Formats: sequence, structure tokens, C-alpha cells
Amino acid sequence: MSCLMTLGATNAVLASGGEKMGSTANPADPKDLIGRWDITVDENGKPAPSWLEVKLSGTHTLVGYFVGTSGSARPVAKVNFDNGKFSFTIPPQWEGGDQDFVIEGEVAGEGIQGTITTSTGKKFSYKGVKAPYLNRTAAPVWGKPINLFNGKDLGGWKIAPKNQWEVKNGILTSAKSGVNLISEQTFTDFKLHVEFKYQKGSNSGVYLRGRHEVQIEDSPKDAHPSSVLFSGVYGFIAPSEIAAKGPGEWQSYDITLIGRMVTIVVNGKTVVSNQEIPGITGGAIDSNEGEPGPIYIQGDHGPIEFRKIVITPAK
Repeated sequence: MSCLMTLGATNAVLASGGEKMGSTANPADPKDLIGRWDITVDENGKPAPSWLEVKLSGTHTLVGYFVGTSGSARPVAKVNFDNGKFSFTIPPQWEGGDQDFVIEGEVAGEGIQGTITTSTGKKFSYKGVKAPYLNRTAAPVWGKPINLFNGKDLGGWKIAPKNQWEVKNGILTSAKSGVNLISEQTFTDFKLHVEFKYQKGSNSGVYLRGRHEVQIEDSPKDAHPSSVLFSGVYGFIAPSEIAAKGPGEWQSYDITLIGRMVTIVVNGKTVVSNQEIPGITGGAIDSNEGEPGPIYIQGDHGPIEFRKIVITPAK
């Protein structure tokens, strides 16, 4: 309620000083930008996923979080808004280059559109739509479990060029950094059981619907829990503790995803309990959050092994 009451103040403040919010053909207010946006960036004809959340801080300042085509959600200290157009900057994260990203755009009808200038000076256009809430009104009815890994070969998985994945003695193995593995089947709500083993210093992850990564990483057991460490939902949700057994040990995740709500059980211990995933992880297959998606196994950050990948979809 307090947020709604302050929107009027926001409009008044931003419209003061001679700016006329209604002077454009399609006037927009700050409240039209507030919310979550699923973004598609046109990188020289290739679509790449991105995400933005804009919030009201106090009475008139817009702040937010931004996910680029790689990396985690990054805080936006201030979103400038003027006569339907907005802009903000963020420093590079994993990307090359030495300049800030510059994101510019405008509210256009029910969506947003604009340009992103990268840390290396490249400029791409983008369009965004409001992210779906994904609310569920009834408890799921579970179907039959499906073995996504048959223990014999890569049947049921999309094989990318220069594939390094293979099956050795019944174990799905990526012995070195290479391509990711994506299931041919897609899913909406589900329960997922995976058993995995990593080497010292290695890193992988399981992308739910191909969009939300649950991190697999050799994180120290005494590390403060973080969204980018073992069993975190990358960039968004920190586990209650690092319940890892450590490198060289078989471990398990039991993940339940219903709408945006996720529960993660690590080696029998619940570390994330029915929390909301706000948006996509950088590196997602796309930003179409309302659509079914595959299970996607990260294979580009070091050796990783899986011996079970079982999914139970909702009917």
C-alpha cells in the first residue's frame, strides 16, 4: 500500500522542473517501468536472454537489478527516468572491456525497448515484456518419474558440436570444460533428483527449465552461504548453509519447482524452502519464463559427473 501511495509522489517529482510527462505521443510514468522484465537482446541477429527488475526506493528513486547475457543479477543503484525514457549503468562482471555497460530504453506500449552498449563498446538493441507471475492456484498432481539419463548413452540429450560428454561405466561424464548438455524434453513444474560428483576446484550447475541455475561448485564448507556458491540459485537465492560433502564424493540435489517457487534439498538436508526465483540466470537458453523448458547441465566450467538424473513432472 505504501508503494502505491508513493507513486503519485514519484510522478510529481519527476514531472517537476519544467518536464511535461504528457508531452510525448505515448506518455509513460515511472510506475509503468516498475516490475520485472524478460528481455531479448539482438546480438547481430542472434537472440540472447537478459532480465531487469525495477523498484521504487523511498518516494522518488528508482533502483533495480539487471541480468546480462552472462553472469548473475547485478544491483542498479539508480534508474534515471525522464519523459518515458530511462537509463542506467552497471560495471562489467565476467565480461571483458574496461567501461561500464550503458542501458537505455523507453516504455513502449506494454513493453520496453532500447539499446545496450557493452563494456567493450558494442551496441545492441533489445525488447522486453513483463515477466509472468507464474502463480499456481492448486497443488500439483505428479506424474511418473522419467530417467533423463539412461545409464548407457546420451539418448534424450541434444548433442552440440565439439561435445565432450560421454558415458563411462554407467556414469555421465564431462572430463574437461566444453559444451553444455540440454535435455530434448521440456518441463513446466517438476521434482528433480540428481546425483553428481565434482573434482577439487570444479564448477557446474543444473538449469531448471533451462533458465534458473542451481549452482554446483567446490565451495568451502565453512564459507558463508551465498547465491553464487554450492546449492544457491545463482545470483538470487542463498542456501541456509553449505551442506556439501566436498570434492570426490557423490552428492544429491532434490529440487522441487512449482511456478517460481523452489525447494532444494542437499544430501537430505533442506537448504532452500519454497522461495521465489525472481528471474533468469545469465547463460539461460532464453528469457521466456512462462514457457516450458529443458533441464540443462553446465559443462563449460570444469570436470563433472552424474550418475542419476530423474525428473517427475506435474501432470
